[in-house]
Amino acid sequence: MGDMAELLASALRMSMPVLITALGAIYSERSGVTNIGLEGMMLTGAFWAAYGSLHYGPMGGVFMAILMAVLMALLHGVVTITYRVDQIVSGMAINILAYGLTRFFSIELFGMATTSPHVDGLSKISIPLLKDVEWLQPLTKDISPIIIVGILLVFFTYWVLERTTFGLRLKAVGENPLAADTLGIKVLHYRYYGVLISGAFAGLAGAYLALEHTGMYVEGMTQGKGYIALAAMIFGNWNPFGALGAACLFGFAESLSLRVMQNKFIPYQFIKMLPYLLTIFVLAGVVRKAHPPASVGIPYAREEH
Repeated sequence: MGDMAELLASALRMSMPVLITALGAIYSERSGVTNIGLEGMMLTGAFWAAYGSLHYGPMGGVFMAILMAVLMALLHGVVTITYRVDQIVSGMAINILAYGLTRFFSIELFGMATTSPHVDGLSKISIPLLKDVEWLQPLTKDISPIIIVGILLVFFTYWVLERTTFGLRLKAVGENPLAADTLGIKVLHYRYYGVLISGAFAGLAGAYLALEHTGMYVEGMTQGKGYIALAAMIFGNWNPFGALGAACLFGFAESLSLRVMQNKFIPYQFIKMLPYLLTIFVLAGVVRKAHPPASVGIPYAREEH
């Protein structure tokens, strides 16, 4: 039981960056904006989390990560919502820009191109009562508070989208912006809200990578997790609980691959491929059944209607 709990705890830790980013992607896509730039926003969050923690403490790092990722999201929003540039092109440009900016600032602020000094993470927490159950301790004792926040965000996101006026309007904008506009809903405002929320979530995920996962910033440390988050969102059919299941599946595959890497007969490069191959196979099986918001990826201009 202890080994299984260890594996599940590892899978949960591995899934968290994907889960949080996927939840943010749901807000953006529900509003009608495709955000391929989540990878770059997560990388930006990871860098500034390390810088902020180094100078202002872990909470300062989390705040800086979210703020800087939101600024990147704002740039994506201005380009795609206001100026109606192709959303895929803009997202890829954000990713390239983030990679270049983090390398530049790493040299300027850390004196190193690829890594930061070691930084402190957030204080670990334990779940009362459950922390005393020995075989559950890997899951309930000394865990990152961001893991708790990530799980709570699943329920919060579902509540926002299904039970609040804001969420219903956000979904209306993504499904039929013309009808929403006719009813007096400010379409462009809600699309900005969705993109900015996705940036904030990606920044938090980046902070988790830098502060809780490695204890430092490492160049390219996101390793495609922003794209995997988009896959998790699609696999979950734009639903937070579906995204949770998909993220946990990826986390479990990644955690399992780390244990299999001890096998000396299989090159570790092939083993590291397993989570990404699993993502491809899963998407190939579900993409035909997925039902994206009807107007996602389509710019909206009121004067054209």
